[in-house]
Amino acid sequence: MTGPQARGMTRYHANRALELWVSFLVLLTTIYWASAAAAEDKMIVSHGYSFYGDLTYPPDYEHFSYVNPDAPKGGEIALSALGTFDSMNPYTRKGRGGALSTIMFESLLGDGNGGISVPSDVYGESYGLLAERLEYPEGKDWVIFHMRKEARFSNGDPVTAHDIAFSHNLLLDDGLKSYADAVRKRIPKVEVIGDHTIKFYFTPGISRRSLIDQVGGVPAWSKKWYEENDARLDEARLVTSPGSGPYMIDTVDVNRRIVYKRNPDYWGKDLPFNVGRHNFDRIRIEYFGDENAAFEAFKAGEYTFRTEGNSRQWASAYDFPKVKNGQIIKKELPDGSPPTPSGIVFNLGREVFQDKRVREAVSLGFNFEWTNESLQFGLFKPRASFTQDTELMATGVPEGEELAFLQSLGDVVPADILTQEARVPHVSKADRLLDRRNLRRAMKLLEEAGWGVDANGKRVNAGGQPMTLTFLLNSAGSSTLRAVVENFASNLQAMGIDAIVEAVDASQYTARERDRDYDLVFDSYAAFLGTGTGLMQRYGSEAAQFSLFNPAGLASPLVDTIIEASLQAQSSEEERITLTALDRALRYEFIMIPTWYNDSFWVAYYDQYEHPEEIPAFALGQLDFWWYNQDKADALRAAGALR
Repeated sequence: MTGPQARGMTRYHANRALELWVSFLVLLTTIYWASAAAAEDKMIVSHGYSFYGDLTYPPDYEHFSYVNPDAPKGGEIALSALGTFDSMNPYTRKGRGGALSTIMFESLLGDGNGGISVPSDVYGESYGLLAERLEYPEGKDWVIFHMRKEARFSNGDPVTAHDIAFSHNLLLDDGLKSYADAVRKRIPKVEVIGDHTIKFYFTPGISRRSLIDQVGGVPAWSKKWYEENDARLDEARLVTSPGSGPYMIDTVDVNRRIVYKRNPDYWGKDLPFNVGRHNFDRIRIEYFGDENAAFEAFKAGEYTFRTEGNSRQWASAYDFPKVKNGQIIKKELPDGSPPTPSGIVFNLGREVFQDKRVREAVSLGFNFEWTNESLQFGLFKPRASFTQDTELMATGVPEGEELAFLQSLGDVVPADILTQEARVPHVSKADRLLDRRNLRRAMKLLEEAGWGVDANGKRVNAGGQPMTLTFLLNSAGSSTLRAVVENFASNLQAMGIDAIVEAVDASQYTARERDRDYDLVFDSYAAFLGTGTGLMQRYGSEAAQFSLFNPAGLASPLVDTIIEASLQAQSSEEERITLTALDRALRYEFIMIPTWYNDSFWVAYYDQYEHPEEIPAFALGQLDFWWYNQDKADALRAAGALR
């Protein structure tokens, strides 16, 4: 063993806690892989999959515990979307895909129902959908899926192993480069054994994380349809491959409306996986040019269910008659997932942001306390972590096993991360936008970084070039967010920075985001509750230059090393230690200014929908396990509340 881990082995002799960690990470992992061949004889056959083999639902489960198995079928739920779309293919590299355009497709171990986790009450578990069962050796060197022979696409064609193999390869050939590069390294071969049996092989000597999950989650597209239509996955088009899921496209009115209807011949409606789910006959999406138009349309009854993200509207705009008389229900529901790590993202590809002192100075221009009180009615909390309010959230200075783990990585770990508390957002005064104490700190940092002030009070470098920062903004987005960004830019201007807010339409915004044509942007990363190879795509160096999931372009040897170590963890406790360290490292690298979070879902809907008394931890589920009350809907229409 060489590199950082070898240097960790040197410290092993001097530190008992370190000895325990390194012996696990190096010795036990080596033994694990060395014995993998012997483990071939021990086969696991199961109706579902989790990395540690612990499944909540037994083979004879009747339905997921949180659904209402007697939920009535029928009715319509109508949602809103902002901006435009020109494709019903969500994988296109040009244009914008229509809302919910993955909803028609299923996979071996799940469905595409709005991208939510199924089941929604557990994390890291998958259950067979197109697959009836799977088998794999204890060493997870390969996996075989035995598919349900009754599975059908919406046009009546059977879903076969040939379609799964085709779909897997289509993603590699036409999909995102960051995805394809990562998968090719880990999954070198797929073999169709029979019409309903498929085998995936995994690269020897690598972590078995996210491999079975990965191939089990590939959407099933019709090989026949793609070949007959000479279609590509990455092209914009309104006609799509038939899916095997419970919904199919009904009508598409570009930039105005999309309607999905239940497939009356859906093959899987009686599976335990689907009992109590997919309860609406129709799902309608109404498009609007901006948030104000969308909100007014909701009030008028043009659509019927709204998840609110604008704190100003939540606090002050739901005082109209339909709310007061109970025709619209306004409700907060618990959200058990870690909040999405959203914030003001630095484009690390810009030379100006190579110096962390500049990023620190710019961050001091954001005043959460004033923003929350003045623009957001005090409804949010300041977010610090990529795993906020979970057991993985790093706190204080590293101690115990986390400290031992970080020390084992050697020189790749900066010395100060071992002695400093986990990074938390700065505090500002709430009574004024410009906190002068923070302004002074920012000015000092900019001076130290070589950005002085010219005769006009503008920040310039040694060559006299001004510091100009462009903040890219979607003009169709929230008016509150625009106010937040403009006030942030005002504080940057007070530092002498030429801060420009550039609001563009939705299509331009999408194109420029893909090209990273911005200095600053309000964007998000993915929260994590477990390890997996997807962490590399989101936070790792291997795809940093082009990954759409890494808007800062983070490329950190520290982060890479921690992710690699987490992929080798063989127990949930060891996984927890590495991921806590990952949270600490991401905060140390400082790729974004964390802004705010809400630990509840804010929803408003016409009183014709019902949901289980207990909402599962990991999904609101309005398209999944809510249902329609026909009597209430009739009453609303009789009263003229709905159009």
